[in-house]
Amino acid sequence: MAVRLGINPIGWSNDDLPELGGHIPLEQCLAEARLAGYSGIEKGGKFPNDPAVLRPLLERYGLTLVGGWFSGELRARSLEEEKRRIGDHLHLLCESGASVVVYAETTGTVQGSMDTPVSARPVMPEAEFAPYGEKLTALAEWLAAEGCPMAFHHHMGTVVESEAEIDLLMRRTGEAVGLLLDTGHLLFAGGNIEATTRRWRDRITHVHLKNIRPRVLKRLREEDWSFLQGVVGGVFTVPGDPEGAIDFDSFLRILGEGGYGGWLVVEAEQDPAKANPFDHARMAREAVVAGLGPAGLELRN
Repeated sequence: MAVRLGINPIGWSNDDLPELGGHIPLEQCLAEARLAGYSGIEKGGKFPNDPAVLRPLLERYGLTLVGGWFSGELRARSLEEEKRRIGDHLHLLCESGASVVVYAETTGTVQGSMDTPVSARPVMPEAEFAPYGEKLTALAEWLAAEGCPMAFHHHMGTVVESEAEIDLLMRRTGEAVGLLLDTGHLLFAGGNIEATTRRWRDRITHVHLKNIRPRVLKRLREEDWSFLQGVVGGVFTVPGDPEGAIDFDSFLRILGEGGYGGWLVVEAEQDPAKANPFDHARMAREAVVAGLGPAGLELRN
């Protein structure tokens, strides 16, 4: 199977923490992403929101828009309200050639609070997953019909964080709800990456390749940090970093066995003053490309 390799701009500029890379021009990010060998990039906060401006800008740098994050509030809103909320974002993605809407349920999330421990996140009762799943499936079917399918992002600090919650969500939703498998968030939450990937690989439509520094994660848990404190402290890094704990070769083999053919997106929230974005982008690409052949995956540019 052929896969495409993209990157998220968060290594250059962090939308939640502007002090991390806020000074780095978008043009530098795009140029370095392409120079590092990536063919696609996910949307960031510095990107234009007019597709007539965004698409030519990315084409100038030889990049494709992969998709873009949307902070979902379907748990607290009606289906029709959520459709209206996501409308402009969906239009931008579709008109810019993106292939997925990265959707996360952020009602009550603590991911953006520096002072709230990630352990204090909201928890959705198991009984709520079925009615929520019905609404989410309806939204996903509508997004697919509009031309940009949903990839649901399990995320630290939200109601879908753990391996068990991913299982509940997948079991209570229809096929239109694709799973964005984020290796870093899954390990952060204490989940088993290989088991979860094998169990749901037929539903995985998008992948974030994110690594974890276990020494930082250990301290985060011991001292009950917030998600953003973890970001500043360096809990995340990229594939290929010797400080990271994730076996990406094994992960890629499982994807290859399942016939995965979507985007692989390198993503790591880091301080660019400590982790040079271009150097880390290049390091990650080299590590991922080296693992594709043994995994039975081919890189498509």
